[in-house]
Amino acid sequence: MATKTIARPRTPVASEENAQDPADLLENTLSQLEALLWVCHGEEIDWCSGDGPRQLNNLLWLAAELARKAGELFQVSEKARRGAPETGD
Repeated sequence: MATKTIARPRTPVASEENAQDPADLLENTLSQLEALLWVCHGEEIDWCSGDGPRQLNNLLWLAAELARKAGELFQVSEKARRGAPETGD
């Protein structure tokens, strides 16, 4: 049986993510969730053959997206903190 190929940007770009079709975003998120649950099950996972390499790739993709989003949130929070008036507490 052929495995499903998921089209996704090679380099995450926030503006591209907003322009993506909701069905593509849902498919991407479901692939990442499947990989996370697959890893959590954890019994006899062969990372070198079968579905292992695909699931590992999706898991690393999830971690990279979370790190990118966390970095973006940090930048936004720093701008907000610097722009906020100082309190005399």
